Amino acid sequence: MQHDELVLGLDVGGTSSRALLADLSGAVRGTGRSGGGNPNSHPVGEAAERIARATREALAGTDPGAVRAVVLGMAGSARLADPAAAERFARIWPELGLHCPVRTTGDSEVAFAAGTPLPRGTVLIAGTGAIAGRIEDHRLTRTAGGHGWLLGDEGSAFWLGREAVRTALAELDRREPPGALTDRVRVRLLGDEPVEDLRRSLITAAGAGPPIALAELAPVVTGAAQQDDPAARAIVARAAEELVAAVAVLEPDPAEPVVLAGGLLAPDAPLQRAVRARLSGAVRTAGSGAAGAAWLAARELAAEPDQLHARLLATGADGLAER
Repeated sequence: MQHDELVLGLDVGGTSSRALLADLSGAVRGTGRSGGGNPNSHPVGEAAERIARATREALAGTDPGAVRAVVLGMAGSARLADPAAAERFARIWPELGLHCPVRTTGDSEVAFAAGTPLPRGTVLIAGTGAIAGRIEDHRLTRTAGGHGWLLGDEGSAFWLGREAVRTALAELDRREPPGALTDRVRVRLLGDEPVEDLRRSLITAAGAGPPIALAELAPVVTGAAQQDDPAARAIVARAAEELVAAVAVLEPDPAEPVVLAGGLLAPDAPLQRAVRARLSGAVRTAGSGAAGAAWLAARELAAEPDQLHARLLATGADGLAER
């Protein structure tokens, strides 16, 4: 019976790891969640354990021998080119009783599958980082952006946070009264207590943690943009231009879909609205990344893969992990 055959999909980013177990009718049999499992953002052993934890939770009460296929969609999957990292990740599955084929892929393929069952198109992800990708036959063939916080990731949460601090500092350099965005940045980084030298305090606070921590300021920007703050709206507009420029590098076919994914491109998010306004053609929003991964695992096993896609994405709405 197809309903007794199971597939497992995992969507792993820098912030969270999510697992979804489903049968070939599209019914969800279990879900799991743990912390970020991107092996570029976390120590390899810690990342592997977090992925195992999410998988174990999804498999609770289920015979792992019924799982026919696993797809692990993971930001930072290139890290597995290191034999030691690959060996540590390979141990996850037999330790959990899984002896079926496991395919590891990047998060771009999973995000695209979470938005459409079509085999070709473009995916644009904006979360902690940002990347655009070309998908052919459900596989990533080309990318634009995704160079990391130091070299790029324009339009990402890190980029938004950094631009918010830079905007605040420029305002202070000009000795202008602090605007609404500057006030929000100050409260987020320094709290409500007054400080003697705001400029110096902001620089110190922004540099106190790892650079990627600036991504935590992204909600400050999007929240201020929602309230029509001009400085925040300008940052969101520039972010949208950068993201759409990355898509343009890939020369998308107007007849094929562009799938938007990642926390910053969620439905009704200010950045998604700005990006949609600048894109032409069929634009879709990704659903559950774990459901997209489960569908990729089930695609060649299911009798009606398109119908399975609709059912899985309708019932597997656990949200796409932030990256």
